[in-house]
Amino acid sequence: VQLVESGGGSVQAGGSLRLSCAASGFRFVNYSIAWFRQAPGKEREGVSCLSFSDGTTYYSDSVKGRFTMSVDNAKNTVYLQMNSLKPEDTAVYYCAADPSYSGLNARLYDYWGQGTQVTVSS
Repeated sequence: VQLVESGGGSVQAGGSLRLSCAASGFRFVNYSIAWFRQAPGKEREGVSCLSFSDGTTYYSDSVKGRFTMSVDNAKNTVYLQMNSLKPEDTAVYYCAADPSYSGLNARLYDYWGQGTQVTVSS
């Protein structure tokens, strides 16, 4: 099982980025997929989650209305479209997958990517 994130970079506040998470070794349709982020000196924070059980997508209050998670099952790739970015969105972003847990508790995810840096300047 492998997850590889890409698409991070540096943008100015108000800008947009789209992160990708490509999976190999398993199929997304059988897993819950989530995006997390971790800023320096802070705990890993759940951003969004796509539940395998009912296909519902959940977002943290801090990104709701600005970030959109989507999945391309044919490509086995998950995306995180981030709009109206703020300096406080600066962090390393990770995707995670789990076959039995659905939510934003980082401790309960078994599989993780290596992360991609997002930096938003004011």
